[in-house]
Amino acid sequence: MNPPDGVSHDGAAEGHSRTDRPSRTEAEAAVRTLIRWAGEDPTREGLLDTPARVVRSYEEFFAGYDTNPTELLARTFEETEGYDELVVLREIRFESHCEHHMVPIIGCAHIGYMPDRRVIGISKLARVVDAFAKRLQIQEKLTAQIANAIDEVLKPKGVAVVIEASHQCMTTRGVHKSGVRMVTSRMLGLLRDDPTTRREFLSIIGTPSLHGG
Repeated sequence: MNPPDGVSHDGAAEGHSRTDRPSRTEAEAAVRTLIRWAGEDPTREGLLDTPARVVRSYEEFFAGYDTNPTELLARTFEETEGYDELVVLREIRFESHCEHHMVPIIGCAHIGYMPDRRVIGISKLARVVDAFAKRLQIQEKLTAQIANAIDEVLKPKGVAVVIEASHQCMTTRGVHKSGVRMVTSRMLGLLRDDPTTRREFLSIIGTPSLHGG
């Protein structure tokens, strides 16, 4: 069975392992190089500690590479009293970074699924969003990764993920268009094939523009 997009067979993130990464000293030296390239003096008082701060920030920004989404979803509950209707978690705020320009993507995710005997703690859904968001990303891939991981591990009757986000690579550089939000969706199972269920989900999250038959 193939793993979810962006997840290896052991659930770890694709890409370099911890042992392949540069040292903290090397990372801080790289930041000093970028400061010099920007035209500044990294030995100036106000910038002396900037490389260390940037590296610590990167540890937080990209913590998703150290998180296994499959493990987050592994603990499920079967005592549902036969509940088989939609479970929806709306407006899960996240911050990510564009893999093309390494500037922030800020938005929210809406997740819905139709249980098939098993449900999962709602905090785990939010953590899965962060596990994939705290990596270098494009929104389309992020949307698919979240939906595929839930579908792969929970095996529900259907999954839906809708993401709305603003991209600073568009608002602070390039075309400089503020107030623009990108919307992406990934529907699987009943939420893809059953128009009534799909409309119910979209109505709950309040995204009428995606209503489709």
